[in-house]
Amino acid sequence: MAGHSKWSKIKRSKGVADQQRGKVFQKISKEIYIVAKEGGPDPSSNAALRMKIDKAKAANMPNDNINRAIQKATSSGEGDNYEEVLYEGYGPNGVAVLVEALTDNRNRTATNIRVAFNKNGGSLGESGSVAYMFERRGYIAIEREGLDVDEDTMLMSVLEAGGEELETSEDVFEIYTSPSDFKDVRDALEAEGYVLAEAESTMVPQTMVTIDSDKEEQFRTMLAVLEDDDDVQEVFHNAHLNDE
Repeated sequence: MAGHSKWSKIKRSKGVADQQRGKVFQKISKEIYIVAKEGGPDPSSNAALRMKIDKAKAANMPNDNINRAIQKATSSGEGDNYEEVLYEGYGPNGVAVLVEALTDNRNRTATNIRVAFNKNGGSLGESGSVAYMFERRGYIAIEREGLDVDEDTMLMSVLEAGGEELETSEDVFEIYTSPSDFKDVRDALEAEGYVLAEAESTMVPQTMVTIDSDKEEQFRTMLAVLEDDDDVQEVFHNAHLNDE
């Protein structure tokens, strides 16, 4: 996993312009709606909902937006009919790309994603074509600013909590866990007094690839188009990019 950091992407999303903030809130609201509809409105008994609420708060999403999404999911009536869809494909230089979407119209979403790939040097693949190159992991980020803790101390905390891996940079401690241990590790670190900047489930590439410099801008355009789509929740890839 060395060389792969989610934090640069998270920092970009945290610094999103005000005009884009509504789109971010809309995407998170969909996620809250799904997990509340499936597991109930109480985050104390619905771990998935608590994760989404934590994600919403990290994005500075107002409590009113969070509560509306939960109420909408649990109110009487049919409500929205979202389904989770995973798209797999390739970017320039054969970069592996996974796109997680929540959609109420598969045809619309598939068309938009196919166009984003095709217009930017990529192509959609069959189910299973690239998913095997990624592993589902729990991810926790703790910012170092104002935190009087060195790497050895943090590593001990992570191991005692049940975490599997710690990556350290000047800005942040990044912690990876198995999916089954994620909740316990998160709760243990919070109980120890750490403030979590991010805590979520993610897909981690098993190997990284280098993209040609003359194709990097094209690939960045593809990522921007995909991430801007209302139906797309997350985009994962295994390319080394210059600012990552």
